[in-house]
Amino acid sequence: MKINVKILRYNPEKDRKSHWETYPVEAAPGDRVLDVLNYVKWYVDPSLTFRRSCAHGICGSDAMLINGRNRLACKTLLQDIVKEGGTLTAEPIRGLKVEKDLLVDMEPFFDAYRAVMPFFVNNDPTPVGERIQSPEDAERMDHGSNCILCACCTTSCPIYWVNGRYLGPAAIVQAHRFIFDTRDHAARERLAILNQNTGVWRCRTAYNCTEACPRDIPITQLIEEVKRAEMYAQS
Repeated sequence: MKINVKILRYNPEKDRKSHWETYPVEAAPGDRVLDVLNYVKWYVDPSLTFRRSCAHGICGSDAMLINGRNRLACKTLLQDIVKEGGTLTAEPIRGLKVEKDLLVDMEPFFDAYRAVMPFFVNNDPTPVGERIQSPEDAERMDHGSNCILCACCTTSCPIYWVNGRYLGPAAIVQAHRFIFDTRDHAARERLAILNQNTGVWRCRTAYNCTEACPRDIPITQLIEEVKRAEMYAQS
């Protein structure tokens, strides 16, 4: 099928602001958005810049705004978003500085991730075997373990757009994974971090994050669980 691929372009070396460029492309309905972007870069305009790596929805590097919604280019099929003769739009995810075209500076996002102590803390003597955990306890933290740090959730959040100091949904999900890990001993420290004015209370339950997640993580639910843990810790 023939479609128009409309990409928001920006080259800091020559552009004062972003502008749209459109490319006619012949593609199959089962092609992915990443396939189309690769075609434009490889055969039409090699200056087009975007991130991609595994191409299988695992690394999360090719997150972008596709037809007005945060998605992974490698998981989004053309047949699900555009018809014959229609237009596919691709823009950089919002709330982060655009470096070039669809490439954004991810450092603020990863700064927030690092701020919530996304690592296991347990100073007990190392056991001979595994640190045992019940299936029920493991299930409670399982959702957070599925996060691939693509930033789809955080950059779909309207609070993050206007307040870049907000830690954001992805960081809170990562904190949730360890707060509710019964083997970890740093829940109070993480809750203290999330109780600051840049933390969990900034969330206004817009559900954008849950809708944007390519891994189907119930992000809003996890954020609410962290809020309840905060209230319990303060009581």
